[in-house]
Amino acid sequence: MASEGPLKLKRELGLVRGVALIVGAMIGSGIFISPKGVLIGAESVGMSLVLWVVCAVITSLGALCFAELGTLVPKSGGNYTYVLMAFGDLAGFMVVWAFAVIIKPCGIALSTLTLSTYVIDYIIPGDCAPPMAAVQLFAIVTIMLIVFINCMSVKIASGLPIFFSSGKVMALVIIIVAGLVQLCKGLGATNLNPSVAFEGTSTDIGSYSFALYNGLWAYAGWEILNTVTEEAKNPQRNIPLAICIAVPSVTVIYLLTNIAYLAVLSPTELLASSAVAVTVAERTLGPMAWLIPLGVCISTSGNCIGSLLANPRITFAAGREGHMIKVMSMVTVTRLTPLPAIVLQGTIGIILISFGDFDSIIRYSGFVKNIFQAATFVALIVLRWKLPDKPRAFKVNILVPILATMSALFLVLVPLIFQPTLEYLYAIVLLVLGLIVYFVFVRGKRQLPFMDGFTLICQKLFLVIPQKWVSPPSTRTNMNSVWPGSLCIFLSKNIGS
Repeated sequence: MASEGPLKLKRELGLVRGVALIVGAMIGSGIFISPKGVLIGAESVGMSLVLWVVCAVITSLGALCFAELGTLVPKSGGNYTYVLMAFGDLAGFMVVWAFAVIIKPCGIALSTLTLSTYVIDYIIPGDCAPPMAAVQLFAIVTIMLIVFINCMSVKIASGLPIFFSSGKVMALVIIIVAGLVQLCKGLGATNLNPSVAFEGTSTDIGSYSFALYNGLWAYAGWEILNTVTEEAKNPQRNIPLAICIAVPSVTVIYLLTNIAYLAVLSPTELLASSAVAVTVAERTLGPMAWLIPLGVCISTSGNCIGSLLANPRITFAAGREGHMIKVMSMVTVTRLTPLPAIVLQGTIGIILISFGDFDSIIRYSGFVKNIFQAATFVALIVLRWKLPDKPRAFKVNILVPILATMSALFLVLVPLIFQPTLEYLYAIVLLVLGLIVYFVFVRGKRQLPFMDGFTLICQKLFLVIPQKWVSPPSTRTNMNSVWPGSLCIFLSKNIGS
């Protein structure tokens, strides 16, 4: 007979699987386009490689903080949950607002722009950069297709990223091998010669923040730790060890990839290329050059589909807590997917692509993300004070959250002071708008007179109902057979409830 006691997740995730999970989440589309941004900010080959290592250190500090938070607060929600527990309702709302309206849609926009740049650059040959209008249009169509996939089936949307994960491995291995072959032939050594590698290094502190925004975007994904802390074997040992293995491994892969780029291209050629990996492939692979854009497209497509699968769930959860409009907490009656939340994320992503480019979006999102990363790292210190006796499966030295907070604040304050741009102003305006929304509509519990009608229109348009009205699978009837009558009855009786 099974022993009685509370049900818990089984701890089946060992060290090897933990490392594989982190590495797989971190390596995405960033490494195929971020090297250009890092080199622009560093202005020298040597300093750009140093910045990739600095990004790894910052990533490690953040991952260790999140590892402790994940064991201290074993709930979903990430930054939202931790900040909410530490600082209260207003701070929690602002995290949701920032992630739902700015950070997550920006990630989708950046990934699809990367995919689009590689496709268009390969389709339109030549030394000139592909037309921006064509890149934007392809990125918008990609978002629309991915929104459709995520709205139709969670099973397909969750399976495709796994299926596509081989693409990034294939592309990176080919690039690294091609670069090493060039080095063995004695080519490309001039760019990497230590005596000249640091010539022309930037002295503008503001430019380093832009370089770090690009590098840290390539390292994004380390937050995956917080989905597995309850299922990790021996978390006190395996979580920090997995981080200490995974992050340096990714760093080595990224350094080798950058070295491969620079073994084939001069810094000037790298900066002139809109799709660096395609240019490297054309120089080294001849008729097989198509393998690289194919690998990048497969990798980036999987990343985009996975992002639009996970990101809207934050908006969906916030809608249930009353931190977003009511329709965001609803699911479709036929597919049981949070369609309004998915459409919202896709729509904001399309708006960002329409009015901005890659560099402006990465500044805009990096600035806001680091504000709330800093808040989360401070939340770790606050929760140690609030919950001193709560058991912790893993605990970091107090210097770790302090250094992580300082790094995040550096990335917030330095660009604002030394390189102010309109993107930072737009971000601040949207955050202030979030404060107004909270005090007027969330805390003040006011409602615009047309909101009931808006909710009804959205329910009819998307065929959605509150999740609490969805019956369990064992008792659910064929929704297609009862639609539209039953839903119309529901809408007429429960609108505004």
